[in-house]
Amino acid sequence: MSITTFQTRIGAPDIECRYPVIIGEDRVLGLAYRWHRDWLVITSEGELNLRRPAVTPGSKRASGIDMAAAYLAEEYAAGRITATGLEQLRSEAPKPVTGPVPLLHPRMPVTDRNVRGAVAAFAGLAEHHWRAVLHGFPGSDNPWYLLCELCGWSGVRYWSHHRGRNNQPPSPYRHDGGCIGKDKVRALIPAYSK
Repeated sequence: MSITTFQTRIGAPDIECRYPVIIGEDRVLGLAYRWHRDWLVITSEGELNLRRPAVTPGSKRASGIDMAAAYLAEEYAAGRITATGLEQLRSEAPKPVTGPVPLLHPRMPVTDRNVRGAVAAFAGLAEHHWRAVLHGFPGSDNPWYLLCELCGWSGVRYWSHHRGRNNQPPSPYRHDGGCIGKDKVRALIPAYSK
């Protein structure tokens, strides 16, 4: 019996940090992404949580994206999922919203703890001149698509990188591509003068 394997590559992530797993020129087997340490895939058959990669004795944990790509290639080879075109996938990708976003990301359950965390995160975003433009609070260690209100840059950031530690403000470094400069950031945000 012969098992067909496909050479896959990982494409650039969309604004929700979902990576397309591609075969050939532009055939997408599915999207792979990390959520609260687990790796999930979205395929023609729906969403599946693959959990965390296994730890092999004597080695480090395997890469989650590699685990997801291998799973998708296996499912495609077995005929259990179908591929789609990369351009179609890109045209259907989420887009930033023009108005206010909800308090919580749709994947976050509404609990007292999550609501308190979201309220604190949105207050911190406002204080440091950031704005959520895609969805609500996804949790501290999940990707969050934000807009820098100081220069107009937008991209994925993590709340855990913005909240500061030990009663200190976060780093004045804001994002790749440059901002308005660390000195101007410190001058505009009162938290840095405390």
